[in-house]
Amino acid sequence: MMLDRTSAGDLRIEGGRCLVDGELVALSIAADAAGSVTSPGGAEACVLDAGGLLVLPGIVDIHGDAFERQIMPRPGVDFPIDIALLESDRQAVANGITTVFHGVTWSWEPGLRGPDNARHLLDAIERLRPACAADTRVHLRHEIFNLDAEATILRWLAARRIDVLAFNDHMTMTVEAMGRTSSLARMVERSGVSKSAFLEIADRVRARRGEVADSIGRIATAARAHGVPMLSHDDTSPEQRLRYRALGCRVAEFPTTVETAEAAAADGDAIVFGAPNVVRGGSHTGWTRAADMIARGLCSVLASDYYYPAPLLAAFRLAADDVLPLARAWALVSDSAAAAVGLVDRGRIAPGQRADLVLVDDTSSGPPRVIATITAGRIVHLTEADRVTRIGRRRPVRQEGALT
Repeated sequence: MMLDRTSAGDLRIEGGRCLVDGELVALSIAADAAGSVTSPGGAEACVLDAGGLLVLPGIVDIHGDAFERQIMPRPGVDFPIDIALLESDRQAVANGITTVFHGVTWSWEPGLRGPDNARHLLDAIERLRPACAADTRVHLRHEIFNLDAEATILRWLAARRIDVLAFNDHMTMTVEAMGRTSSLARMVERSGVSKSAFLEIADRVRARRGEVADSIGRIATAARAHGVPMLSHDDTSPEQRLRYRALGCRVAEFPTTVETAEAAAADGDAIVFGAPNVVRGGSHTGWTRAADMIARGLCSVLASDYYYPAPLLAAFRLAADDVLPLARAWALVSDSAAAAVGLVDRGRIAPGQRADLVLVDDTSSGPPRVIATITAGRIVHLTEADRVTRIGRRRPVRQEGALT
């Protein structure tokens, strides 16, 4: 359910336990007509009864490609991009994600991650953004061997069509996969071409490896000039992290070794791991275990990666396993995530911040349930409609305080 506030009044949230300044406190908050958090006032308001619920900052998901499963749920089975993006938007807000960075991979591979799909995705995200419930942004995952894409990426950076830029190297993985039949088969299926054609393309691209470093440098220079945050993906060594840091990449995504994560942390870089890794108890690739990295202070951000329910579930799993208190665990998917990509207007519940909120029922023996999601003061997901009333006709709600 999506409810639009009228311009005549605010959205008021009463009776919940709100996460403010690292503490869960009983208070009432409101969102004004501009979609910012404020203290409840006297104007007529739509009241959302949060009794018995947690009121948490909305999840900021800086790396997610689960939308690809809506485009191609099975190899060779395609659905229109518009349908896939709108369905992904519904899934995101239903899981408490209020800011979503779609990880659009532009690779040298044809098919799902090829140039046509990258262009169509960027166009579709821009066209559908006003219809999306979540604040929807573009995380361009640039395959560094995709040298033919450089000129277009430079234009996109100049036009500010890209919100964050990541440098990826899946060529090395491809070379390694050539000795593993199952891994290579998945890549071939995704590409939509025959195995022989795929290997021919990979050989041709790999032959230009001497041009890669200069191309990375030019793209990084443009990203810095246009104020676009940069990330490096799957850093394999401290030396690789240092090289990317020198280019201005201050976010390390999924470092593959403890030593690499330590190198990132030593210089104050943000470190991203996948929330599914926490929920499942380990990496599906056999690399570092995210919960262990968090316990060692070597992870500052959790992202949905390939599964939208994971950030919310991961935060509560970390708290249940006594890895972190809930407030600190939630920061990994909200405040710290926003800060990593330069978003200073969200991730916290405070006056003047965007009214991006998620109301969660954590009282049952099962997993936490999202009851309501609010973006910029608008209720965009609601599972218990009787919690919404108009002021003057609402159920009595115990008020413990107000946000100041």
